[in-house]
Amino acid sequence: MQKGIKFRIYPNREQENLINQTLGCCRLIYNKGLAMRKEAYANGEKVGYTQTSAMLTALKKCEDFSFLKQADSVALQQSLRDLDRGFVNFFQKRAAYPVFKSKHNYRQSYRTLNRKNNIRIVGKYIKLPKLGYVKICQSMEVGKINHVTVEHTPAGKYFAVLNVEFEPQPRTNNGDCIGINVGIKEFYSDSNGKTVANPQYLENSMRKLAREQRRLSRKQKDSNNREKQRIRLARVHEKITNQRNDFLQKQSTMLIRENQTICIKDLNVKDMMRNHKLAQHIGSAAWGKFFTMLLYKSVWYGNKIVKVPTMYPSSQTCSCCGYQNPLVKNLAVRVWECPNCHAEHNRGINAGINILKKGLQMQSA
Repeated sequence: MQKGIKFRIYPNREQENLINQTLGCCRLIYNKGLAMRKEAYANGEKVGYTQTSAMLTALKKCEDFSFLKQADSVALQQSLRDLDRGFVNFFQKRAAYPVFKSKHNYRQSYRTLNRKNNIRIVGKYIKLPKLGYVKICQSMEVGKINHVTVEHTPAGKYFAVLNVEFEPQPRTNNGDCIGINVGIKEFYSDSNGKTVANPQYLENSMRKLAREQRRLSRKQKDSNNREKQRIRLARVHEKITNQRNDFLQKQSTMLIRENQTICIKDLNVKDMMRNHKLAQHIGSAAWGKFFTMLLYKSVWYGNKIVKVPTMYPSSQTCSCCGYQNPLVKNLAVRVWECPNCHAEHNRGINAGINILKKGLQMQSA
């Protein structure tokens, strides 16, 4: 298997300039390839990766584009491969039509391949094509490196995302089965009666974000002070993202380690985000990313994820007698009593129990 590992790198001034130049060259080649394809399509012709690659070769021979020779040639080819993959995804209805890349986007990246071990970690440094040895903050051991993505973030930091070979070792767990019901106030409630509070990192930082945004809006356009304030604002957003990712990683790993079968509801988070009253809170909770982590970790360690149908009324159904109470459709109802068997239910925990029952029923069917 393969996985991505992200390390922060600390290039010197010369290496920073070369990284920024390579980012600009990759963006230029991508845009020229996209323009070439659009023009050919308008003329009724067909252009693929072979034609755009020949265009790159011709540009390098032109004096006006001689600066392309200073960039990593593999990275330039990979930008054209990314463009080709974008069109494949578009025609197979997996993505939108490719658009031109802008230099005003503060998150830029390029990818290069490991050929003849030209990408490797040596002590506290990583060797990258054209850049040489760049200082790296390595937090874990890595296997064979297939390719690396050099990323420049809006906060002004540089990262190397390594795609490495990975041999997951099966982990022993308690063999338990659990049902998970995600929410906004409680991040999730499970069938064991446990609730995990939503840390609400975004909501807790809204005042600070608003203050930094006001300061940014008062700065003169294109000034150095505005750029400094933009980075301060970006670092606040970055901290929120890091806090959320750390929380999701820890919770998903804990569930995988303790349970063999995890039953979740197959929620369409994208459609739920269309509710403008709840969209910010749903996005802050990041249910989709949480489910994605559970899925790929279950593949690594041999766990079983069972998805219960979206429309299954897990919150309205009494987990004791099976009575369906239509009054519980109101999200404000957090605790309710079953009119049939008079059992008192916590909305989240009751839903977790029903999700577990339905998931086990689907698994045995």
